Amino acid sequence: MDKKNSAKSTGLDRIDRRILSILQEDGRIANVELAERIGLSPTSIGERLKRLQREGFVEGYGARLNPHRLGLGLLVFVEVLLDKTTPDNFERFARAVKLAPEVLECHMVAGGFDYLVKARLADMAAYRRFLGETLLSMPGVRETRTYAVMEEIKRDAPLPVG
Repeated sequence: MDKKNSAKSTGLDRIDRRILSILQEDGRIANVELAERIGLSPTSIGERLKRLQREGFVEGYGARLNPHRLGLGLLVFVEVLLDKTTPDNFERFARAVKLAPEVLECHMVAGGFDYLVKARLADMAAYRRFLGETLLSMPGVRETRTYAVMEEIKRDAPLPVG
């Protein structure tokens, strides 16, 4: 899909996309500074921001934290295969995984396994405890396959809004 068709399908114009791009770089930017960078009045920017939030383009604001400074140096991806692929099993697993604070992301995927889990922990010993006490005890989990990240090349990238 090209940018022109993409803009029509999302209802975003060039200015909206520029606002979203800047917000991804700096979610704490003042409306006055954002207005200056875009070339609109602060009132106009404020109205656009309210609309973008109301329509769900902006889901929230937060700070990106340094996981290593917080003692969470190990990043792992875990393939999870369930014993049965039934709606009830999917729902039970989803409820359980949402309660695990170590899990940063969990995605149901198509392919040779059911879920891809992204988790962050202190070290391999902490991961071993998480695997044994948390992940493998979740409803329906039959098998897991873990990939420990050796080097983070690109993380927390902004979405390509154009």
